[in-house]
Amino acid sequence: MNKSRRKELREINERLSTIKDELETVRDDEQDAYDNLPESIQASDRGDEMTDNVDALQDAIDGLEDVCDKIDTIIEG
Repeated sequence: MNKSRRKELREINERLSTIKDELETVRDDEQDAYDNLPESIQASDRGDEMTDNVDALQDAIDGLEDVCDKIDTIIEG
């Protein structure tokens, strides 16, 4: 891979890393909101939806980490 494409991949990886950080913030905010609910609401449909959201956000974060790792492998050649 030439220098130009490596540079482009580094820039893409930086943007993906920023997006991952933003998703982590949203996930943490959703988890905090859930944690601050009364137990009766945590055990409700609303609480279930919030935990599902946290899990889905974590899956997205994990996926982005995998993509970033693969791009790093490509860059390192």
